Amino acid sequence: RAWCWTLSNDAAWRDEASAGMARVSAARSLRPRGATRIFFVGLLSLLSACSREAPLRHSQFLTFGTLVEITLYDVDEATAQRAEQAIEQDFQRWDRDWHAWRPSALTAINARLAQRQTAPVDGALRDLIVRARALSLASDNLFDPALGRLFALWGFQRDEPEGPPPAPAQVATLLAHLPTMADVHIERNSVRSDNPAVQFDFGAIAKGYAAQLAIEHLQRLGIRNAIVAAAGDLHVLGRHGARAWHIGIRDPRAPGVIAAVDLNSGESISTSGDYERYFTYQGKRYHHLLDPRSGAPAQGTRAVTVIARDGATADATATALFIAGPRDWPRIARAMGVDTVLLIDAAGTVQMSAAMAARLHFASDPAPAHVIKPLP
Repeated sequence: RAWCWTLSNDAAWRDEASAGMARVSAARSLRPRGATRIFFVGLLSLLSACSREAPLRHSQFLTFGTLVEITLYDVDEATAQRAEQAIEQDFQRWDRDWHAWRPSALTAINARLAQRQTAPVDGALRDLIVRARALSLASDNLFDPALGRLFALWGFQRDEPEGPPPAPAQVATLLAHLPTMADVHIERNSVRSDNPAVQFDFGAIAKGYAAQLAIEHLQRLGIRNAIVAAAGDLHVLGRHGARAWHIGIRDPRAPGVIAAVDLNSGESISTSGDYERYFTYQGKRYHHLLDPRSGAPAQGTRAVTVIARDGATADATATALFIAGPRDWPRIARAMGVDTVLLIDAAGTVQMSAAMAARLHFASDPAPAHVIKPLP
């Protein structure tokens, strides 16, 4: 996932964003061994170039297998330093607690669920499980974080995924005991499951949820204008002075951005794309967005972008709509309570809701082939 954001209101953002995204691609070669992935989600040099007024402050740190970036507007240095340190500590703690394959609070829960035992859970992790369950049920289980065993079978529960893909018989055996979040029962301070095949992996919701929690922490520290971005999951607070935060949406098949939107304070934006996390085996690319119905990478979609009022919803819905595909995404979007959606199908056609069309600015003239699809 990759985002950029610009702060200018004229056509110059298109060229600047394209150049910035090229720098993002070049920077990927610097990815350290052992990291899941690093995408420079904020184009810091672009921000600086666009800004002509009050100070912007940028910081970044590595966690969740990616680069997390904080942008603060009009904040004094002492307050900014305290805030940056607090947010980094938050993310490091969440990474330790929520990690799906390194020893963590989450892997301890998974071990107990595999034995049909009740597992204690509290705090942010409990809230994450509650949100994930509700969103999974709303998505017809297309977003299903109970499928950790399937992700592991495909090799995506490792820092650097690689082939070969699993044998069809292995996938079929797992799907015969298909776990879903409906199998998960949450009590006040515990979680249990009747299906021992349940294994949590919150990779499709955790970053969006964490970005929102971080913004809420910044608000408690008195900060009024900020962006927190974790890979392709971004949550905004306030504005950049007189302007809204201007967010560029990456083109999934070419350098640069395909479009941009302005975000209102308190909104989240998330993208799921087939270019994010994948391996290539015998000349074929296998991405990590697995369809629970087939047990294989979903087909027919290149990328989905969702705007929502909270990070968990934006992140989970982007995954569900990618899997739903070009024909069924409007129904799933409506069921998940989201109305601002952009989907790029396998042919490169942009499909979007009316709410997204009203906010979107294409980066090219003429615009790419696009269609507005009504929500049921």
